[in-house]
Amino acid sequence: MKNSLIILSGPSGVGKGTIIERLLSRGGFALSVSCTTRSPRKGETDGVSYFFISKEKFNEMLENGGFLEHSRHFENYYGTPRKFVEEKLKTDNVILEIEVDGALQVKNAYPEALLIMVLPPDRAELKARLIKRGSESEEQIGERLARLDYELSKRDSYDFVVINDDLEKTVKDIENIIKARN
Repeated sequence: MKNSLIILSGPSGVGKGTIIERLLSRGGFALSVSCTTRSPRKGETDGVSYFFISKEKFNEMLENGGFLEHSRHFENYYGTPRKFVEEKLKTDNVILEIEVDGALQVKNAYPEALLIMVLPPDRAELKARLIKRGSESEEQIGERLARLDYELSKRDSYDFVVINDDLEKTVKDIENIIKARN
């Protein structure tokens, strides 16, 4: 059986990281680590959370075809390193946690990739989660909420859309989608 490339997208604060942690703890998956030019948040580790790189290094990798996808998001650059994913796919299913435009770029490169969008039950719940997270300013929270409409406009390009209103149920639903695909 060939290993699968699974893309999980959704607005900031919807719970993608927590969902992925739960899936990884069940075994059978590797997490793709993306590159970013933003500064690490409290508790993030280089090479685990992201590869934190300079804009100069990012541009060098971009010029050399080093990304499956890349984007600019809230004044920073993000990209999925091609070599890293290709190596992981040799031995594991690989989960990518990326935003919607990047997900569609990867789908063009890997048509067999499984795209799953995770959404909040509603806008108010998303705002509450972002406030609770405590890592963004009020202005940044507003920007993330404004982006929700754009992300919703891309939902029909995804293979599945899952509402994260109950974490355990959401994890189980995603796990079942992946098992059915493999």
